[in-house]
Amino acid sequence: MRSEKLTETQLKLALRIASSYYLDKVSQTDIAKNLEISRPTVSRYLQYAVDTGMVDIRIQDPFENVGSLEQDLRTKYGLKRAIVVDQVGESYPQILEQLGQATANYLQEIVQDGDTIGLSWGRTMAAVADYLQPSNKKDVQTVYLKGTVANSSRNNYASYIAEKFNQAFSTQTLILPVPVIFDNQETRDAVLRDRFIHQIMETAATAEIALFTVGTTRDDAMLFQLGYLTAEQIAYLKRHAVGDAISQFIDRKGQVADPQLSKQTMALPIEQLKLKRHSILVAGGSTKLAALHAALVGGYASELITDLEDAKQLIEM
Repeated sequence: MRSEKLTETQLKLALRIASSYYLDKVSQTDIAKNLEISRPTVSRYLQYAVDTGMVDIRIQDPFENVGSLEQDLRTKYGLKRAIVVDQVGESYPQILEQLGQATANYLQEIVQDGDTIGLSWGRTMAAVADYLQPSNKKDVQTVYLKGTVANSSRNNYASYIAEKFNQAFSTQTLILPVPVIFDNQETRDAVLRDRFIHQIMETAATAEIALFTVGTTRDDAMLFQLGYLTAEQIAYLKRHAVGDAISQFIDRKGQVADPQLSKQTMALPIEQLKLKRHSILVAGGSTKLAALHAALVGGYASELITDLEDAKQLIEM
């Protein structure tokens, strides 16, 4: 039929068949029944529609522009490295797996002998820990950038992450055995004066690598579930913040949303992330997008590892 010259009636029939099949998703069998023609005739009209350009079939490769996305992210946010994982599923566990694998691989690439790696906790960091492989780097140390004790039974994965990093880098992670948020600044400051706690915080401050993610201000946010905050504090943060980075809440411009709460927080001051040789932000999924953008706008990350859809959305924000 490709070489045949169709009448106007036949052209209209070809258009009708193509529209039914490609736009309305009607099967060829049903089209044949509806039009009272044979199924092979339907098939020939569909082939004619494709051959003559009446129908233009294209396959959009979701990975085709990953390289340009990474370059665009570096340019937009002033990053020295951006990694977009080649993951097209919308399942959050799938996204975490891909982020974890990419980050673990990147750590193998950048960690040097004698480095100290600063860690944070949570599901994203646990996914990274899952994919760590034994490293041949010598004298690597790991330390938490913030307190690890939860005030509820919900798992923050701090012990699991430490165990996996210990195995991979033949080290013993320095864990901050205190809550990440205290009831008041005076208590936080008193605990910080303890020699042991102070030494751990000094180690975190001098770490060459910081590995962190962002949290949200949704009802199910981990920091909201761990028992640190009052209902009034949570309500305030929902109004004024879009998420947190190393447990310090930031607004959409990347600025600290509650300075007083930050003074009650046992964590590396968020501004010090900017001083690291590598400050690696790992996050993905639609719920993290606002916090991810805010942390990047705030300049807290020198490197970003995220998923394909978030990368596209970040460029458009």
